[in-house]
Amino acid sequence: MKQPKLPHAIANSILRNIAGRKIKEGTRLKTQSVADEFGVSRSPVRVALEILDGKKVLRRELNKGYFVTEEALRIAEEADLADDYQDMDGIYDRFVNDWLNDRISNEVNESSLRKFYDITASRANSIMFRAVHEGWAERKPGYGWRLREVAKTEEAFNQIYRFRLLIEPAALLEPGFTLDHKAIERLREDQEGIRGLDVADIKMFDQLERGSQFHAELARMSGNLMFHFGVIRANKMRRLLEYRAPIDKERLVIQCAEHLEILDLIEAGDMTEASFKMRIHLDGALNFKRRSIPFGANSKM
Repeated sequence: MKQPKLPHAIANSILRNIAGRKIKEGTRLKTQSVADEFGVSRSPVRVALEILDGKKVLRRELNKGYFVTEEALRIAEEADLADDYQDMDGIYDRFVNDWLNDRISNEVNESSLRKFYDITASRANSIMFRAVHEGWAERKPGYGWRLREVAKTEEAFNQIYRFRLLIEPAALLEPGFTLDHKAIERLREDQEGIRGLDVADIKMFDQLERGSQFHAELARMSGNLMFHFGVIRANKMRRLLEYRAPIDKERLVIQCAEHLEILDLIEAGDMTEASFKMRIHLDGALNFKRRSIPFGANSKM
């Protein structure tokens, strides 16, 4: 299967953000801001915005730019984006493992990637677009990318979860915690949707995205930016090792049930019990992943 071109990958990522309610109706999308977010130049972004304009996801207003339309959410939810991140040639898998095992520098560019992996410029840019989108790489001023620090060892992974065990239950007890009913409803729909899927239909990328969003949204409701930013950073640092964990349907059902129970408690106003359940949930997740992730192995994700 042919890899999606960069503009189409950017367009699909914007669609994902709209479907996940990260980008709302009426939002103006600025070319430079989108380019900065995805670590690319403005040229593919311009094409991506034109693609979405043609699909009626965006509308272009003269001398003002592109805005998210009323129809965008429905279109985004109905879009088939499942194959956008398939790693058909295994290069992305190799790239991740090379970074986890310190076989590549923390600074790379298109030329170095092409030589090291014997790939085209388009493929190199596609790989880095995904890495930037997933939060473990950033575009350098000028040319190339910088790879961010991530958990590479079992101890580093354990430290991230110990950090999460401290801050996420505490975030639910913040005096400024404000219930966002619309966000709770979206999170509930996501969790119930995952629980009803067959294992064959579950994509690791989507599963991690939804799990990360669940925890980040609850931290956001705390009203404390430090909790929110801390959870977002922890999510990005643990992502690559968690790709190595196999999808376990039984564990996924348990995870979704625990998420839904926490949401029920929050909506009922029982924040003490919700905080307690969050700690149990994170502790269970850590114990499962300790057993299932092949730490230090060059196995496939």
